[in-house]
This record gives sequence, C-alpha cells and structure tokens, in this order.
Amino acid sequence: MQVTNLRCGGMILCTAINHCLCDGIGTSQFLNAWAHITSNPNSDLPIKPFHTRHVLKPRSPPQVTFTHPMFSDSNITPEFGENSCFALNKYLQSQPLVATSITFNSSQILTLKSKITPSQKCTTFEALASHTWQAWVKSLNVSYLVKVKLLFSVNIRKRVKPELSEGYYGNGFVLGCAETTVKDLVTNNLCHGLKLVQQAKSCLDDDYIRSMIDMLEDKKVKTDLSVSLVISQWSKFGLEDLDFGSGKPLQMGPVTSDIYCLFLPIVKDPDSVRVLISLPQNIAQRFEFYMTEFLDIDQDLDAVE
Repeated sequence: MQVTNLRCGGMILCTAINHCLCDGIGTSQFLNAWAHITSNPNSDLPIKPFHTRHVLKPRSPPQVTFTHPMFSDSNITPEFGENSCFALNKYLQSQPLVATSITFNSSQILTLKSKITPSQKCTTFEALASHTWQAWVKSLNVSYLVKVKLLFSVNIRKRVKPELSEGYYGNGFVLGCAETTVKDLVTNNLCHGLKLVQQAKSCLDDDYIRSMIDMLEDKKVKTDLSVSLVISQWSKFGLEDLDFGSGKPLQMGPVTSDIYCLFLPIVKDPDSVRVLISLPQNIAQRFEFYMTEFLDIDQDLDAVE
C-alpha cells in the first residue's frame, strides 16, 4: 500500500492485494476495517473477520458433475477478422490501447432497461452487462460464426450450503459464463443477451459451485479468455464510502485501465455506474458509439467522458 500526500492537503491511497488472498468483497472488508480502526481506535470492528478457508476446499475425490464453459484446457483459437485465426484477447493486448470511460446515470440506466420487454425484469448489472457485451462484440467486427463469451464475477457467499460466515475474507466468488454466437448476439435485441446473463447466474447453486471447485484442482484448466469479455463489478463494494477520519474519497478506481471491463461507482451518486475498459483506438471509438446510440443527443453528450 502507498500513500501520496498532496500539496492541497488531500491524499491518494493506493492498494494492491493479491487475488490469492481475497476477492473484492474481502478487500473492501479489510479496507473498511482499517478505516474504522483509524477513525475509532477504541471500538470493536463492525464485522469480525472469518479466515477459515477450508469451507471451500475441493472434495476427495473430485466430482466434476457439470460442464463449465468458462474454463478451457485446449489451445484452440477462434477466427478473427477475415483471414486470421488467433485468440481475440491476445490480439487486443498486442495493440496500443486507450482507456474508454462511459458513465451512465440513473436516468440513462432506466432508458436502457426500457429497451427490454416489460415482462423481463432485470437488475442494473444484468442490463448494463448484456448491453456492454453486445456493444463490445459489435465494435470488434468479428465473424458471425464465432462463439463469444461473457465472464463475470458472482458472489457465492449465500449460494453455497452452508452459507459462508459474514466476514469471510477469502475468494468467495466464481465466474458466471454466458455464451452465444456473434450473429445471435448482435442481430437480436438486448433480451437475448440479458436472458443468457440471467441463466448464467441462476445455474450457480451449491452443486454447480462445488463441481467448479473440484474442476479447478486440475492445474491444466485455465479461464477461457480467447473470445471473452470479462466484467468485474466494483460498484457495490462500498469503497467510495471509505473514511479514514478525513472525509470520504472524491474518486475511486483502478490505477490503470485494462482490456477487462470494470463497473465502477460514482462518488455521491449510488445509482450511477462508470464503465471502464481499454481498447485499440479504432475499436474504442466504435465501442463508445454502440454503448451510447440508444440515448438521445443530450444524454449522449453527457455519457461519454
């Protein structure tokens, strides 16, 4: 961790925590505990830490009873463009990248949800994730035959049996995986991608999660990033409310942007979400267009930072 003091009297707190130690929720609990002790040194922690990691240990012998499309142990790579055949994310990382940041306020999120049939209820994350996935794939100009995936983190603390104790600091998440062909994703309305996201979440019960844990005992298994958009939701961690005694932060986010997509909170505006991702310049411009084309002109000007 590093603290940079600014001449204006403010400071920048930079943290780096290895994912082998804990997940985003665990990181948030640690930082909130640190802030609480700093501001109230004589008080007890509001959430007592729970460090017993064996509650998510694999079974013996392992019992992989489901297919898990978010993982792969093959080197098969998809077709990209007209004549090339290689992993899409490797291609993206080989190019100079520019950070793309698009903020959606509560009104714009409601407008996005209105594009979904009234009978299809959804959360803000589900609507924005499916929309971001569709816009990302449209901007890449990939062959219609390619199968694309959306990977996103899902908190399993209340999905496993028994539930994990409050204060669990380890990795209490798994990856949800929605997959479809480029053609089906980009030629259908948002409902198609949304249903896939919801199905990917609904299948994550205790049996499925335990099967996934057992599968990961095979060290050859890797997360399939070949043609996958990865979204991590930071907007619900509460890090924008940290107070070490000098007030809450004015800004919260990563030090750098990557090809992995982050949903970030907006300070003092809990109903808004900032979408952050890095892409090659020409792709970034198309991505911004597809992300905001559903908005009217005034909203569009406000949405792209």
